[in-house]
Amino acid sequence: MLTTDRVAGAALTLLALGVVWESRKLPLGSLSRPGPAYMPVVLAAVLLVFGVALAATGGRAMKLAAVSFAEWRHAVAIFAVCAFAAFALERLGYRATVAVTLAFMLGVVEKRGVVFTAAFALALAIGSFLLFDTVLRVPLPRGPFGL
Repeated sequence: MLTTDRVAGAALTLLALGVVWESRKLPLGSLSRPGPAYMPVVLAAVLLVFGVALAATGGRAMKLAAVSFAEWRHAVAIFAVCAFAAFALERLGYRATVAVTLAFMLGVVEKRGVVFTAAFALALAIGSFLLFDTVLRVPLPRGPFGL
């Protein structure tokens, strides 16, 4: 019987197996000298264990046929915003991309007020940029005007 937990567990298991399969192209290394594939393989192994456990124990969850997806508009909007962010990050820069995506998600999808949306989007975009770029020294895309 297909339940939501069994389908989710199977999906997580397939994702973990895919990561392990793709990681075989990189050197694994050892515990004392880990290679670039070490952490992805370790995390995929943990995900594999939990995915199999979820699929095995998910018999009492809701049946898959009983699930209605009333929030499909939100899912489409989130996917569209993620696609926009992936496309715009290098072109607009980190701060502008984060501010626009947060403003859209808060203002259009969640229907928050204009003042709250603008203040939160700008504060999070600027604050996270300062944290990562200035304090942690993680280089983030600046955009066409160096912003």
